[in-house]
Order: sequence, then C-alpha cells, then structure tokens
Amino acid sequence: MNKPYSFPYGKTTQTASLPETCIQAVIESDLSSYRPPLGPEETVKYALANPHDTTELSVLAKGCKTVTVITSDHTRPMPSQITMPLLLQEIRKGNPDAQITILIATGCHRKTTQKELTERFGETIVKQEHIVVHNCDEGPFCQIGTSPSGNHIELNQIACEADLLIAEGFIEPHFFAGFSGGRKSILPGVASRKTIMYNHAACNIHDPHSISGILEGNPVHEDMLFAAKASGIRFILNVILNQNKEIIGAVAGDIDTAHKTGVAFLSSMCRRKPVFSDIVITSNGGYPLDQNIYQSVKGMTTAAASCKKGGVIIMLSSCCDGHGGQDFFQTFAREPDTKKILDDILSRAQTETIPDQWQSQIFCQILLDHTVILVSDAPREVVEALHLIYSNSLSDAFCQAIEILHKPEPSITLIPDGVSVILS
Repeated sequence: MNKPYSFPYGKTTQTASLPETCIQAVIESDLSSYRPPLGPEETVKYALANPHDTTELSVLAKGCKTVTVITSDHTRPMPSQITMPLLLQEIRKGNPDAQITILIATGCHRKTTQKELTERFGETIVKQEHIVVHNCDEGPFCQIGTSPSGNHIELNQIACEADLLIAEGFIEPHFFAGFSGGRKSILPGVASRKTIMYNHAACNIHDPHSISGILEGNPVHEDMLFAAKASGIRFILNVILNQNKEIIGAVAGDIDTAHKTGVAFLSSMCRRKPVFSDIVITSNGGYPLDQNIYQSVKGMTTAAASCKKGGVIIMLSSCCDGHGGQDFFQTFAREPDTKKILDDILSRAQTETIPDQWQSQIFCQILLDHTVILVSDAPREVVEALHLIYSNSLSDAFCQAIEILHKPEPSITLIPDGVSVILS
C-alpha cells in the first residue's frame, strides 16, 4: 500500500506516493513540534534582556561612536525583519547618535542584491540604514592575528575599526563546522578569501571531527573561534528556527557562551540515530537553503550518514540559482573521474586551497559511496555535469532509484529536512 509523503522544495513542496512497507524510518527533529513559551518577538526581547556573560547591548553602546552589526546574507533564512529593528532599538537606546553600519556577511558567496536586501530587512531599514555588503576579495582588510593553526586572520576593516562590533545570526547543524551561528559571522562571514581558504583547507575538512554536530576537537570551528575572539566582537544575537523558519529560541551575549547555550538547546531537539537503508530521500529544507546545488550538498551529507554504501540518495532541491559556484561547477564539469578530483584535493597544502574545494571534497566522498539523484529545476546539463542523475519529480526519481538498485522492494529512510537533523 502506498502513502503520500511531502518534502520542502523551494517555496512549495514535492509529494510522491511511496510503498509504506518499505519505509524503515521518517527521521525528523523536534523543531516542528516544539512550542516556545513566547512569541517570536518576545523570545528575542527576552534574550536581549538576559544576555550571557556580558551586560545589555544598550549599556555596551554607550560612548561608542561607530557600531557595526554583522548579519547573514541571502543564502540564510535569518528573520532580520524581527531581529534587526530590536538590535537597532537597543543600540540607540544606549546611544541615540551612534553611527551604525549593517555589514552583510557574504563570506565567499556572491553579492547580495538590492531586492534580496529588501526581502531580508524590509524597505524602511534598507532606505534609512547604512548597509555594506562584504567582499572577500576587495576588502579593505585588517590583519588581527595568527591562529594556532597558522591562519593569518584578515577581516573587513569596517568590522575591525568599529567602536562596538556585534552580530546577529541563526544556529543550525553545519556539515563541517559543527553548527552555524556564533563565530561564523566573523569567519567566514567577513573574512578575506585567503583567510577563508586556509580555514577550509582539505586537511581540516578531512578531520573526523569536522562533521555536523561536533565542536570539540573540530579544527574548522577552533580556527573560527580564534578569529571571532581576536576580532573584539562584544555581543551576538542568535536565533533558532523551526521548519517554517519561525523563531522558537534565541540567545544573546558573549559570542562563545551564548553560542554554546544555543547549540545545547538545538542539539537537544536535533540529534537522531541513523537508520540505514537502500534509498534515502531528503531535502535542503526549501527556500532559501535550496537555491543552488552548491548549498544542497549540506542535505546530501545528512542523507549519506543514513544510506547504505552503494545505495541511492534522492535529493530534492529547487536550485533556482543553478549550480551556485563557478569553481565548484567547473571542478566536476572538467573531470569525469570523481576519485581523481578527490585525490587532487587531498594532495593540496593549506596554503594551496582553491575556491569551493571544501564543498567539492565533501561532495566527492558522497558520490563515491552513493548514487545521487537530484530532483531540481536546474538545467539537466548542469546537473549531469556535476556527476548527478537528473530528475524533475520525486515520483520519477523513485522509479529511477528502483531501476538503479534492481530491487523491487528496497528499504527507504525519509529525512524531510536534511539540514535540521544531526545523525550520530
């Protein structure tokens, strides 16, 4: 008997009827069922009024002529229309004359467009506030120190020279940094390309601690945390979101203490045991996290953690922006041998890291162990150039998986939102 199952896909969903007897597990976090004691705005206000290991933001702002607020770019579902007005209000409560700059932490991503800024903040903030989009190649940068791993930390001058540096962000599982949020606003957020390349080097990505849900012993995280502390950042606001991108939790205060508190809250709802199957079906959580194939590797890593070796991953991701990274795309389009790509990446020193190689490295390992079918709106030729099998619907993808496995009744694990679950 078949039963319909739905998965986030862009701003809609994809649904298919699947054989109920083959479904071994539906793995979901508790984020969808959790009911916070306060509404979204009240949750943020409570966090701001009760910061961890520091005083309130309004007090920190006193006497600070220039204030820089780092925030996430267009690839993250940060609910800034709620959080940013509250941050600005707190700053001006303590210092009405503060010169505030909102700095968009793009890392190595493309520039955020004016339309995307308006969607994120609303017209009022875009018109009234001074907004700068970080550029990892142009800077200008300040070198603020050298991490224990040897990374020369270069950060955006606007962040370094502010009298008060703060950041907003959100916490979710991250496939090699352990978790997003906190220190990631600094590195990679507002770092130079050279600094990001060193942090994302093959040896760091290859480390067994560089996986979703792990901070202790994670060299990527430790390098990021050094950069954040060296930056002089004095306050963060991080939120936790449910599957509808609604705020269900918030932490504020010291960048390390507040982030750890948020991570503990999220971990309590997201950690699950893997259930290994022949086919694993997942998504990247819908828009904006599934805008391109590059970002969709995150959801694939979760699926890979529950897929039998030689099994099939069906990834649902609308990919309205196509591949999402020219260097990432060209790496696979130029070389049909996935193993050769991986060997080449692993042979590079930290100072030889090239753009997007970290994503390519993780992607290679998934492709070497599994067949991946991508259900997507991206052009077929782009999908296939990336060593993926193209499909335009979940129903067709499932039929393709049956054909590949030569199993009429394969075992199936469903992970509706692959970026909200930690499998361990």
